[in-house]
Amino acid sequence: MNVIQTNKKLLGMLIGAALCFGASATLAADYTIKVAYENNPGEPIDKAVNEWARLFAQKTNGKGELRLYPSSQLGSKKDVMEQMKLGSAIITIADGGFFADYVPDFGILMGPYLGTDYKDIFKLAKTPWFAEMNTKLEAKGFHILTSNWLYGVRHMVTKKPVRTPADLKGLKIRVPNNRIQIDAMKTMGATPTPMALAEVYPSLTTGVIDGAENPIPVLYGQKHHEPAKYLILTGHLDNVSQWVTSQAYFAKLPADIKKALSESADEAGNFMTSTVQAAEKETIEKMKKEGVTVIEVDKKAFRDAAKPTYTHFPEWTPGLYDKVQSYLK
Repeated sequence: MNVIQTNKKLLGMLIGAALCFGASATLAADYTIKVAYENNPGEPIDKAVNEWARLFAQKTNGKGELRLYPSSQLGSKKDVMEQMKLGSAIITIADGGFFADYVPDFGILMGPYLGTDYKDIFKLAKTPWFAEMNTKLEAKGFHILTSNWLYGVRHMVTKKPVRTPADLKGLKIRVPNNRIQIDAMKTMGATPTPMALAEVYPSLTTGVIDGAENPIPVLYGQKHHEPAKYLILTGHLDNVSQWVTSQAYFAKLPADIKKALSESADEAGNFMTSTVQAAEKETIEKMKKEGVTVIEVDKKAFRDAAKPTYTHFPEWTPGLYDKVQSYLK
């Protein structure tokens, strides 16, 4: 065998060894869980989920792995949650608006101007009321892993200036497909138009809708500010999200994996809060440079316009709004 053949053989052996090592590393995790979310790579939530994956792998010494599927790769939220009910190893981001389909009282968490700020919503997650809601949700097949993720404060982008609730009349504003956010937008004066996040940009560019609402980094990451050049700082919802998985799947996990999954989720939630707050300030400046007009509004006027929302849900437990408010005093 000449030198060239020997070198080729050695190279082949090295490549083979590298491939084997890579395969073994890929297969090393005993518990692999898919994480599905609508947001695009680079958004604050994507950065926080990557941090969660790192922390989970670290806490489990590589036995646990989170595989990330951004940009709605696994389908809509409702599709993913239905897969969970069947016991699939999937985690997704959700909130009270979506949980309300299974436990109606959860919907109030997504009500407009519910608290003073996001810290009030964090506070609610530590109350006996929330624990009771969580138990009811588990009976429906879901397990909440963490409740301290500040998705962001929701504002609007529109194609025309909005300064008062009256200015919303006739405007078709995209909202997520859940009853309370649909109702709140209608009560404030707009025409709510529910659709998946992935459909919003083309709907704005073609005139199907006149605006959208979301936290500022999400609006920017989805490029909604390109066809809708007015950023309306309504701050109508302190959007605190939960990450949820299948109760049946979670119950099968060993205690140490359960603990690592929940602890890493909470730690990543702290990372998310600081990330999204920093991103909001930076993003407003980016929007201004890209031709967006930022409009400050009288939030009290919008708060007053939105408050009747809480009287529109007869399926809620009587006195729910007052009960929730009692925890925030």
